[in-house]
Amino acid sequence: MRPCAVLAPAFVLTLTAAVFAGPPETRKDPVTETIHGQTFTDDYRWLEGDNSDPAKMGRITDEVAKWTDEQNAYTRSVLDNLPGRAELIAKLTPLMEVGSVSAPDMKGNRYFYFKREGNENQPSFFVREGITGTPKLLLNPKDIDPTGLTTISWAEPSHDGKLVAYGTYRSGDENSVLRVIEVDSGNKWSLEITGKVSGCDWLPDGSGFVYRNLADVKNPYSGQVRLARLEKGAAYLASDQLLMRQLTVEENQKLATTYGPYGGISKDGKWLSLSYATGTRNNDLWVARADEFMRTGKLNKREVVVGKEAQSGGGIVNDTMYMLTTLDAPNGRVVAVDLKNPDQKNWREIIPQRKDAVIQGCSIAKGILAVNFMTKASSTIELFDYAGKARGTLKLPGIGSAGLSTDSDRTDAFLSFTSFNYPSTIFHVDLAKPNAEPVLWEQPAVPVDPTTVEVKQEFYSSKDGTQVSMFIIHKKGLNLDGNNPTILYGYGGFTQSMTPTFSANLFQWFDAGGVYAVANLRGGNEYGESWHRGGMLDQKQNTFDDFAHAAKHLISRGYTKPEKLAVRGGSNGGLLTGAFLTQNPELCSVVLCHVPLLDMLRYDDFLMAKYWVPEYGTAKDPEQFKWLSAYSPYHHIKKGTKYPAVLFTAGENDSRVHPLHARKMAAAVQAATASDQEKQPVLLWVDREAGHGQGKPLNLRVRDVADERIFVMWQMGMLPDKK
Repeated sequence: MRPCAVLAPAFVLTLTAAVFAGPPETRKDPVTETIHGQTFTDDYRWLEGDNSDPAKMGRITDEVAKWTDEQNAYTRSVLDNLPGRAELIAKLTPLMEVGSVSAPDMKGNRYFYFKREGNENQPSFFVREGITGTPKLLLNPKDIDPTGLTTISWAEPSHDGKLVAYGTYRSGDENSVLRVIEVDSGNKWSLEITGKVSGCDWLPDGSGFVYRNLADVKNPYSGQVRLARLEKGAAYLASDQLLMRQLTVEENQKLATTYGPYGGISKDGKWLSLSYATGTRNNDLWVARADEFMRTGKLNKREVVVGKEAQSGGGIVNDTMYMLTTLDAPNGRVVAVDLKNPDQKNWREIIPQRKDAVIQGCSIAKGILAVNFMTKASSTIELFDYAGKARGTLKLPGIGSAGLSTDSDRTDAFLSFTSFNYPSTIFHVDLAKPNAEPVLWEQPAVPVDPTTVEVKQEFYSSKDGTQVSMFIIHKKGLNLDGNNPTILYGYGGFTQSMTPTFSANLFQWFDAGGVYAVANLRGGNEYGESWHRGGMLDQKQNTFDDFAHAAKHLISRGYTKPEKLAVRGGSNGGLLTGAFLTQNPELCSVVLCHVPLLDMLRYDDFLMAKYWVPEYGTAKDPEQFKWLSAYSPYHHIKKGTKYPAVLFTAGENDSRVHPLHARKMAAAVQAATASDQEKQPVLLWVDREAGHGQGKPLNLRVRDVADERIFVMWQMGMLPDKK
């Protein structure tokens, strides 16, 4: 593809003056309150919606809906009228029509997997008899909903491969309903379990499953784990017993605001594992005899890890849990726990913690533990026997991100691998032969040449001197003259690691001369739990400093300059870019702030956001209020500041982050900025058919990427002359 022609600055003035009249007026309705002795005035509290009922905070009102329609119309008038949009969509569409395939889930001789052909809106669910068998379509979301808005969110085959439980939701609301299909006949049962079901573990004989859902779908803090038993020979439940439920505020104020209970059952059906998340990276863990519970109805839990600041969990073989834990090991270690006597003093350490690598996961195969180590934000998979003896290192195609699909009854496995310059690919491997070359199973065709781009990893100093890593990707032969259009992406929270991932649509950006950078900020897990804790609670400012210094590094090294730099992030990353906007407006020309958290003094009053108090804190606590008020982006907008161009996005059906954050912030920045909004507008797009982003159909994803990309290219003078 040829680079786009550069738009002359004089033409920008003519274009914007002719088409864009500026954002709609937003009325101010000041609400003043004093929090821990500090007074705040919120001019846009009304944009939160109807807060008259504490149980339903933020219900959209007619006035807010009308205001949103006006903002959306303004945004569309800007983005849809930029020159070159049709050509951009024509370039992006084949790049985003690259198909996808998941690593198979192996059950007996059947291999189950998701696959999306290039032009399909949503992935479908398939099965093969044998590795090379003919694919059989089991579930097609288009048959469920021709609009493309319904997603199959998960699917779990029974151990004999005869039944599949699966979940679906619509328009991004993530409210999955569990249903069951028979594999051989394709018959769908009338059984439905509602309440945002997040998956299940089948009993060995397919007679039931353990699952998690919400007791009340309108209450995100009503999580529970249940054991469902199916009537023999019939497609309905014989019983549905509670195993564990979320605690209420009255029972435990602290634990009522954590993610609460999760559960599963061992493959042999003997053991239940029950976990209660007590923080972002902490959980309590128990086991119980499943056969005893099914026989007597009594749940006798045995403590494995309780009351510790650690994350622990694992798979069970016979009566042993091979557990990955951060207890006394912030980078992770693997221990063998005898479930008949699970006291910590009886644990056997199988794979000790390493200082230079973080254990991302431990998969169990027949006689083998496959441990995924991350070093400098990329993967290595090492193999061990159950006693911890090394059995070799799995061959990977290069430096990138890898994962395994395994089963404890076989050494056959499926390797997933991707990198910035390596398309997402599935290989078949035999873990008993680690030195053998992986065998290609599926690799969707891509209409680009990945070898045309160069991937670097550079380290830079943050504000406090901490060394932070960053991936930088661009076309080979880039001239470091400080004039390259650059997008800097970051997240930095909730232990999420930003590792190499292939994205075909970025090749349009690379072909246009663009640079893409991904920073490994504190708050993630790229360098272990200490790295995570260095960017949470009272240390959250470190995340923002790491991101700002990533921008400064790109500028000082000659990759770009502020006029050619865009920053991008979503969700917790939207908080990141919101903080960048208010703390460093002079460092960039564009801020892309997607489904963001921005009002950090009120965030935990809405939807499921109390779950994030262990990560951020709450303004209801006087000490934590100090941290939050020091950086809360909404409260640090300064009138008269020359803010860069901003694109805020939100989903009306978002069950995680309320769209009020984007609404209020957009209104406030529109009113405050001293920049010429005909040239550097502040835009808001609230998608009425989407949630937090999950399950969005292909056609809407193409539109969203086109919106973002053309906005950046306009601001950086990369658009063609208008004909």
